[in-house]
Amino acid sequence: MKFGIIGAGMIGHFHAKAITAMTGGELQSVFDLRQKAADKLASEYGAKGYSNIEEFLADPELEIVTIGTPSGAHLDPALASLNAGKHVICEKPLEITLERIDQITAAAAANKVTVAAVLNRRFHPGMDAFKKAADEGRFGKLTSASCYVKWYRDQAYYDSAAWRGTWALDGGGALMNQSIHTIDALIYLAGPVKSVQANTACLAHTDIEVEDIAVAIVEFENGARGVIEGSTCTWSKDGHPARVQLAGTEGSVFLADETFELWDFMEEKPEDAEIKSTLMKGQEAGLGANDPSAINFYQHQRNFEEVVQAIAEGREPTTSAAEARKPVAVIRAIYDSAHNGGAKVSL
Repeated sequence: MKFGIIGAGMIGHFHAKAITAMTGGELQSVFDLRQKAADKLASEYGAKGYSNIEEFLADPELEIVTIGTPSGAHLDPALASLNAGKHVICEKPLEITLERIDQITAAAAANKVTVAAVLNRRFHPGMDAFKKAADEGRFGKLTSASCYVKWYRDQAYYDSAAWRGTWALDGGGALMNQSIHTIDALIYLAGPVKSVQANTACLAHTDIEVEDIAVAIVEFENGARGVIEGSTCTWSKDGHPARVQLAGTEGSVFLADETFELWDFMEEKPEDAEIKSTLMKGQEAGLGANDPSAINFYQHQRNFEEVVQAIAEGREPTTSAAEARKPVAVIRAIYDSAHNGGAKVSL
């Protein structure tokens, strides 16, 4: 399928790399309000650059549009693309409010096209193994489910673009921008959230509207309890990995980025030996923990390939709008709780 990219910034470059490497896709075009930026990215991959979105979307060969604009600026390009009959794959968060996500979902249904999100941290062998164990009930009664994103962004990161650290375009801080993939992974593995109680603060940055640290107590529908912690003010030399930790009456698994710190079940299975020999944690630096440009693109590649396969099979992708809505709902509930003195907020 032929892809077009909206947004020629850092994320656009990730998308171009993933599209070029993937099976079933090729880069057709790039749109950016800055013609030079669009042309620069497009020329690197033999594509065409546009600064007029109507002309970009009028291309009859264009089939799928990926969106890499700031978080709070996903709605308009998504609606334009869907209304032009194009499938859409949109960066996280799909949008920063549930109302906007629902608008995007409705437009996709009305135009009989697919909308999917980039939830790339679902697409690696460690997550495949973790999800299989969770789905098979290997934890017994799940009692504890938590995630921790203790990352660092310096002041220059927030100063580098006027939209960073704003409610209008970032949609939030350490949770909505940096932690959303890990929160998505937690929900994907542990199931729906019932309620949250939270506290947020901005401790280490200036001239931003949003949090650089947040902590929430979480109750899941299945009864498990846990913690969601997200930060952009926790420095370390190599960067802390993003962690997802599940434990129950019959097993415990701690995932750090793409490898395991712990894989331990009361009832062992033959595949456990291979997991322990190939997917256990070494001394890897946290992926994107200190430098957002250090994130690998192969997870985007797998994400895009899954969406193309879903379109071909006439089914919803695994990163559908309904799935992308879930972590945004949890994050918005955390913000509501924090802004109301830590009151319990039900989902």
